[in-house]
Amino acid sequence: MRVLLAEDDDGVAGALSEALYEHGHLPTRVRRGEDVLARHRRADLLLLDLGLPDLDGLEVLRKLRAVSGLPVVVLTARGDERSVVRGLRLGADDYLVKPVRLAELLARIEAVTRRAATSAAAAPRTVRAGDVEVDLDARRVTVGGAEVRLTTKEFAVLAALAARTGTAVSRQQLMDEVWGDAYLAVSRSLDVHLTQLRAKLARPEVLTTIRGFGYRFGG
Repeated sequence: MRVLLAEDDDGVAGALSEALYEHGHLPTRVRRGEDVLARHRRADLLLLDLGLPDLDGLEVLRKLRAVSGLPVVVLTARGDERSVVRGLRLGADDYLVKPVRLAELLARIEAVTRRAATSAAAAPRTVRAGDVEVDLDARRVTVGGAEVRLTTKEFAVLAALAARTGTAVSRQQLMDEVWGDAYLAVSRSLDVHLTQLRAKLARPEVLTTIRGFGYRFGG
């Protein structure tokens, strides 16, 4: 499993990286919150210290949750109740206070990734809204039984929305999933691809704009 380790203390990061590697994981260490936001898509789990030099870890978590469901385990010296509650409410999957025993950390990581895998497996892979059908595995879209040809980016935008049918998806999350980084992607590119996508589907009721937030497929 690819573990992104956000930790600014070299000694702690070295020990954790070594332990993770010895137990079959592939750790990548970063020091800054901005590095987390730029590289999270290449990880299966994030180990997040809250005391980062550029951004507070809770702010990193808030920004990450706006664009990603990546499993996050907070690992920090900050053990006060307020920080724990805020971390969990902002979307951390688990919260551990340093120092932590290695066996417990590994067990928590395993539990979090198991829950994430179970949730992903339960998600439908063929999605319908009216007579629009999106096969996420075959990357195939039909409207009224006829196949519609989409570009790679158009399908990626549609798939990101269809995978969350009936749920509003933010512009930031769409840009992050399709272009790889919500903070570097050009917003205009998303607008262009959505316009093309709507024209090809010819079903305006299927893609709803949520003013000031994002978009919704179906529902």
